[in-house]
Amino acid sequence: MSLKQLPKAVKELRVHLCQTSPASAGVRQWISASYPALKASNPDVKVLIREAQGVSPRAFVRFERGVESQTGLDNFSANDVSAALAKLAGQ
Repeated sequence: MSLKQLPKAVKELRVHLCQTSPASAGVRQWISASYPALKASNPDVKVLIREAQGVSPRAFVRFERGVESQTGLDNFSANDVSAALAKLAGQ
């Protein structure tokens, strides 16, 4: 599944991951493969990538009026990360 255009209600996408852990490998692959197209398609949406040693990979989506949703991304493949983000964003 490809995540290209985010709904207008999405104001921010945050991704937390570890630079070295195997549990974050799919997230790192997703960032290198899909992040540029996602950002190009959604220039007004803040996309924040946060790396920290030992952090469990997670994604957060902030919608209008400050409503947030989150999901874990432990041991996901890059395709699973795209699918999880699409579901989290409401697509």
